[in-house]
Amino acid sequence: MRIPKRVAVIGAGSMGSQAMWRLATRGAEVIGYDRYAPGHDRGAAGGESRMFRAVHLGDARYTPLLKLADGLWEQLQAETSRSLRRRSGCLVMGETASRDMRLLLSASAAHGLDHEVLDQDTLARRYPQHCLPDGHTAVLDRQGSIIRPEASIQAAAGRAEQLGARLHRYTPVREVVPASGGGVHIVTDHGRDHVDAAVVTVGPWINTLLPDLPRTVEVRRVICSWHLPTRHDWFAGGAPAFLRGTPHDCFGIPSPDGISVKLGLSFRYHAPVPEPERLDRTVRPEELKAFHELIRELMPDLNPDPIRTSAYMEGYTNPPGSPSGYPLVGHLPGQDDIIVMAGFSGSGFKFSPAMGEIAADLALDGTTEHPIDFLAPAGVGAA
Repeated sequence: MRIPKRVAVIGAGSMGSQAMWRLATRGAEVIGYDRYAPGHDRGAAGGESRMFRAVHLGDARYTPLLKLADGLWEQLQAETSRSLRRRSGCLVMGETASRDMRLLLSASAAHGLDHEVLDQDTLARRYPQHCLPDGHTAVLDRQGSIIRPEASIQAAAGRAEQLGARLHRYTPVREVVPASGGGVHIVTDHGRDHVDAAVVTVGPWINTLLPDLPRTVEVRRVICSWHLPTRHDWFAGGAPAFLRGTPHDCFGIPSPDGISVKLGLSFRYHAPVPEPERLDRTVRPEELKAFHELIRELMPDLNPDPIRTSAYMEGYTNPPGSPSGYPLVGHLPGQDDIIVMAGFSGSGFKFSPAMGEIAADLALDGTTEHPIDFLAPAGVGAA
């Protein structure tokens, strides 16, 4: 009789909860650890909504991973009987001649993705909430969705526990130590445990737990604000999420409550976070100036005075020439029994079920058939 492989998942958040689910589905003995509990608001997955897009701006190599994630999102909903995402569509807007928009259109055509290009007149008629400047294009990704992050994390972790996984809540892991005879020691305040493999998905705490990563993960403070519409009905016509590329660089998601619109800004507005446990969660009036300018120029039907603001953390990688780079996904160099997933640069949540599947592959089989070579921790993500 085959003995299930014993695998630790450290951090039961966006990636870790999904890794626990996929590992448990495949019969592994799963032990999870989290410094808080699934669905907490201290990491990168808060704010009640995230978006799914069928195409990742900037690199078409992500598209097969998004297809994998899309199917697994449906499977997780079916297994848990939870409504975790809504097929809203996603509007992507940007300069027609920009690299991101050209890649978006070419990848959509190459992979047969369901999309529609909207000119100024069509966008104004169908989605009058948005202004489209001259020289810009809008693309409606019909496979786009709005995801409930906290509910999704709790659903994946809960499903893993139903399948036999054990989760140690409010249990920070202090060290991940390769064992001399193979496997890994997991050190907490309560003692030491030995596992065959460890999947490290601790988000903003990655530098503390794995200080010798081959590439830097910079933790940044991300601000979101919620605004009420003043005229046009933002929640009609499917209420698509939206993303704007250069020079505006922002995203927005109509809230699941059907009342407000959540906005977020680009990397250049995110201040560094020296210590994740000391995140400044207070949003000051001067930090709202960029939101005011964005609303005035592109979404004048939103009230610029927010009804709510929140601060979160994201981990960014920064290869030369890229403001937000490729994540670290794979075996820690020189450590076949430690798998790391970190530095998703604000774009990882939509991939999380796919990353859970890949983590299970790497922990149980040592390799994966899914295309992740360009995300290797020791690499640079270059084409």
